[in-house]
Amino acid sequence: MTDADAPAYEETNSAPGSSGMPDGAMPDADTSIVPADSIAGRALVAVIAIMTFLAALTLGAVVLVRAAAVEWQSAVAREVTIQIRTVPGRDIDAEVKKAADIATSSAGIAGVRPYSKAESARLLEPWLGSGLSLDDLPVPRLIVVRTASDAVPDFAQLRQKLTDEVPGATLDDHRGWIDRMRAMARAAVAAGIFVLILVLIAAMLSVAFATRGAMATNRPVIEVLHFIGAKDGFIAGQFQRHFLLLGLKGGVIGGAAAMLVFLVAGLIGDWFKGSAAEGQMSALFGSFAIGPEGYGAIAGLIVLIAVVTAGTSRLTVYRTLGAIE
Repeated sequence: MTDADAPAYEETNSAPGSSGMPDGAMPDADTSIVPADSIAGRALVAVIAIMTFLAALTLGAVVLVRAAAVEWQSAVAREVTIQIRTVPGRDIDAEVKKAADIATSSAGIAGVRPYSKAESARLLEPWLGSGLSLDDLPVPRLIVVRTASDAVPDFAQLRQKLTDEVPGATLDDHRGWIDRMRAMARAAVAAGIFVLILVLIAAMLSVAFATRGAMATNRPVIEVLHFIGAKDGFIAGQFQRHFLLLGLKGGVIGGAAAMLVFLVAGLIGDWFKGSAAEGQMSALFGSFAIGPEGYGAIAGLIVLIAVVTAGTSRLTVYRTLGAIE
């Protein structure tokens, strides 16, 4: 057989290691190192959802307490109390009228309401009970003075005038109560912030462990990519994108559940409006309506949880790759 009669062989598969993909070709950019759906991923979504739910409830409670504290302070600051103690040899009814006239003539006063003897006695019923005869007791008389919203009264001058003209009269501007309310509101806000920080730390730890688990599962692939020259940023970006979606999904689930709780609580409060229980709860927490500010804070918390999840995952990948090197 001559060389001319030899069969012609094509060189399509002559290159060593050829498998339909050019030498040195990288996987598609859409291909992810981390599986899109896994048991560990679903578990992490559940954990993040629970943490976000608890954090959102805490955040909403902080918003409610802060709004209620502002309302309490405003209500207390708008009223002062004049107390008239019984003085032997003087007509207490005349003293009450004189003190009320002095308060009415003062600048910045919007209204004056003297309490009768029976009304003053009823204020003691929560401590002494009802049905008691208080005629022989020196029960002081009270005058509630409402201040104007557009003017600040001169309490020092009013106090001095009452002391000079009405023996046994004292003026209480409730400054001590206002300071206590401010301290309570600050303590509640600080406690809420502390709880939020704890939740974020717990979320970061959970994401760090989940990232290390995912890297351990895919360690051979990561090492191959690492040794053939894949940049650390490329590998970290794969994990960051994966955990960002997980964090966003869990955050949306937990945040939406918390918003639903506050919405239902507000509706229930509207249904029982006018009852004694509703009045007590409204006095403490308002109408359970967190308003646009509260819902916006929860939405911001969802974004924060997703960003923290992605950032923690990226940082964990960089540290783990540094250990491989």
